[in-house]
Amino acid sequence: MSAYKDLTEQKLSLEKELLGPYRLVVGLEIHMHVKTDHGMFCACSTEGVYDAPSNTHTCPVCLGLPGALPVPNEDAIKQTHRLGIAFHCELNKESRFDRKHYFYPDLPKGYQISQYLKPLCGEGYLDLPTGSRVELERIHLEEDTAKSFHEGGKTLIDFNKSGMPLIEMVTKPSIHSAWEAAEFGRQVREIVRYLGVSDADMEKGQMRVEPNISLQTAEMAKNGKLPDYKVEIKNINSFKFMEKAILYEIKRQREILESGEVPLQENRGYDEASGETVPQRSKEEAHDYRYFPEPDIPPMSFDGAYFEDLKKTVKRLPEETKKELIEEKGLSRQEADVLVSEDLVDLLYGVVDLGVVFDEAVNLLVNRPEYREFSAEEFAAKIKEQSNKIEDMAALETVVGEVLAENPQVVAEIESGKDSAKEYLLGQVMRKTKGKADPVIVRRLLTTRFQG
Repeated sequence: MSAYKDLTEQKLSLEKELLGPYRLVVGLEIHMHVKTDHGMFCACSTEGVYDAPSNTHTCPVCLGLPGALPVPNEDAIKQTHRLGIAFHCELNKESRFDRKHYFYPDLPKGYQISQYLKPLCGEGYLDLPTGSRVELERIHLEEDTAKSFHEGGKTLIDFNKSGMPLIEMVTKPSIHSAWEAAEFGRQVREIVRYLGVSDADMEKGQMRVEPNISLQTAEMAKNGKLPDYKVEIKNINSFKFMEKAILYEIKRQREILESGEVPLQENRGYDEASGETVPQRSKEEAHDYRYFPEPDIPPMSFDGAYFEDLKKTVKRLPEETKKELIEEKGLSRQEADVLVSEDLVDLLYGVVDLGVVFDEAVNLLVNRPEYREFSAEEFAAKIKEQSNKIEDMAALETVVGEVLAENPQVVAEIESGKDSAKEYLLGQVMRKTKGKADPVIVRRLLTTRFQG
């Protein structure tokens, strides 16, 4: 946990210096493709859609052809509600879809079916490992747009992902550091994968983040007043790039404010090559989209029994499990991250129930990926088999002692803090035993020697 804490404090310190007298205010919009087998309002298959030839996953509904009627994807609605439960959201018993109008080449109908006044999920929150709380305004469901390619002065459109179910999560302007904005994004990705709501592969465009950024004076913060502007960075596909984009905006906006002017309210993009944000267009307001209720889809009603059944399908959040592993079991943050992110916690407790020592099971699952493919029974049998190789633990301790005596310089390096040098000693033990020693046990013996 200390390494994570040190990194957090270092990041926050650098941001504080960059901000000077100002306070960062960030709200996030996060879009995620829902893990479901067909489109949001049509029967087009989503299987293989990311690698399919252009315009091969389309139909009259997702292309917006005359006379085609949309039918909501029930599974996508349930997945959105499950995510709302995980984020402690108010679940709205009455909800509806709306038409959001704007004209762009990747929007075949000239409007997008989305949600505005009555989303599936209302206010919620997520507590970060840093101790900060990110407040959510809403989680709603909509259809994705197509993908544009700009080549040789022409725009080409691939409609394959047009109409795919898309969850949009909107936070309140409750984030006050670039580091915590990125950490929140990572937590969201981990949770949606853990729940099976989305694969959230950012390289495939399954998850995109858009920070709204502004700077607040101390007086404004004291009075609870938000800045009169905000700058939105569109379609970022990396948390690292989002953090860099926010840091660049802090510098850019501070320079503008200190010159006596106010930054333009606009949409900008992030240029990965230059590390700068670049202007795109002026930022739209809600009234610009001319929302009105979607006339082809009736309003939706949900009862308490439906929500109670869904709550039973939502597992404990990853961060809660990590906290237990760290605080109650004494694991490091890194070990807990691996066990939870790789969904190994049930396997860990399963093998421990079969008699495997807890620390040994953790060591193997974290450092030996091949053990993650075993069932609990296979894992325990493998440990027993490995243990049988060591007929004389005293003999193995003797070999370790010999290797230490033969390598005083390496021992000195380890004692001075170069922990990685233990791997050299491990190699020497394995050489002396002709590979018959269990490396996990040798590591444990070396660790015990140097701790002692």
